Amino acid sequence: MRSKEKSREANSKYWKTEKGKLMMTYNNMSRRVKGYVKPKLYKGLEICSRDEFYLWTKSSDSFTELYNEWIKSGFERRLSPSIDRVDSSCGYTVDNMQWITFSENSRRGANSRWNNELQ
Repeated sequence: MRSKEKSREANSKYWKTEKGKLMMTYNNMSRRVKGYVKPKLYKGLEICSRDEFYLWTKSSDSFTELYNEWIKSGFERRLSPSIDRVDSSCGYTVDNMQWITFSENSRRGANSRWNNELQ
């Protein structure tokens, strides 16, 4: 196996670890509030510190349960733990976040967009 393939395989394994999943999730949140992704929706929103995010997650039974179910599923994307903002007009603060599955988060986002279009 070539070194690029080995590196890609190692990265793929790392992102599926608890530490890798949390790092990727926080980085994605950070990229959104900095305006790199969908700036009209996220840019300038508040975000908790990385340490606060990790401490909040480590004390969250829902993350642990979702993460374990994701592993048992063979890493099905739809079951991947995903951060949901309870109030989508507010940022990524511990009082405004909850862990849900990727599938549920996608469904909620689609419903929210649909409701906004009707208004």
